[in-house]
Amino acid sequence: MDLTEELAQKRRIARCTHHGPSPIPQEGHFDSVKEISQLSGFSHSVGTCALKQGACKLTLNVKNGVIQEALVEVIGCSGMTQSAAMASEILPGNTLLEAVNTDLVCDAINVAMREMYLQLTYGRSQTAFTQEGLKIGAGLEDLGSGRRSQVGTSYSTLEKGPRYLELTEGYVTKMALDEQDRIIGYEYVNLGRMMDQISEGVDPAQALKDATGVYGRYDEAVTYINPRKE
Repeated sequence: MDLTEELAQKRRIARCTHHGPSPIPQEGHFDSVKEISQLSGFSHSVGTCALKQGACKLTLNVKNGVIQEALVEVIGCSGMTQSAAMASEILPGNTLLEAVNTDLVCDAINVAMREMYLQLTYGRSQTAFTQEGLKIGAGLEDLGSGRRSQVGTSYSTLEKGPRYLELTEGYVTKMALDEQDRIIGYEYVNLGRMMDQISEGVDPAQALKDATGVYGRYDEAVTYINPRKE
């Protein structure tokens, strides 16, 4: 390594206070990590695009520095869904360092990848204290039955009040109102469950019925409305 002439003439002084990197918790043990290949963990991160108009939730399962599993969930513009599809092809098989330096098409996904890199290098993963971490496939379990992202969509105005459109249980078809027009429950369709049954040969009308449920004091309502039309 080339040194300036001024520095080359100086005397070397020993470093006596450097004891290496601090140990970080990962998959049930503490490690003093010096190489990317020493990193393992299962974790989530969130990133937004530059204009804050969309967001990505990224879930990765990393073993020995290599991404083995990726779940990419996005909300915002239509192009983000296509970017998520491409990112799902790109990420597995790359090391964390490769992934954080790879264009993952959408800025929100890139930011989520950067945050994931920071989390794992600092030992802040979901599996920091889980012996041997989580098996490959754990990302699918996060989605639950029906393999759909848990999306919440509600719309409201001062003049007309709130409308529940989609919640954890599923696609909201009816809202239940009491005598003062307050929301006391709702009817929903679990779209993932319905599509699973249809793909198995169940009649669509029966599948819709089987996937329909209610929440709250639905049966006590005075009025029921379709939140998308009324």
